[in-house]
Amino acid sequence: MHPWIVVALAGLGVPRVVAHDLGLAGPVANSVLVFVPLAIWVGWVLWRRVPPLPALVVVGVVYGILLAITHQLLWLDAFDSAPPELGGNLAGYFSPTAEQVIVRLASAGSSIVTGVLLGTVTGIVAWVLARIAGRTDRNADDTRR
Repeated sequence: MHPWIVVALAGLGVPRVVAHDLGLAGPVANSVLVFVPLAIWVGWVLWRRVPPLPALVVVGVVYGILLAITHQLLWLDAFDSAPPELGGNLAGYFSPTAEQVIVRLASAGSSIVTGVLLGTVTGIVAWVLARIAGRTDRNADDTRR
């Protein structure tokens, strides 16, 4: 898949991140914003007949990166200017600045892992659907279209 297609597919998930972080969507709207982009991912790879698992893992990685960036940009708004802090044995152990760096890095890592997992699961779903439908992937020379 072309890089711009990967970014476009991954970008379909960004409105849900914004709506969630800013508390703009209720449960129904949030569900639509969660599942419609994933259905489009699956539909795209089935329509284009590209290998679903590797294609959607890449889309998932890019989605995870966009998720991490969006969370970082909306950090203070999402937490009403009271960002999360380390707790338990680590509470107060680090300076406030170091603590925020640690929490933000953990959030970014979590976002990327989430993207990879979403890409993997949707890739497996698309692969199963392609097999049920009896579809085969295009050959390697044909996937650049």
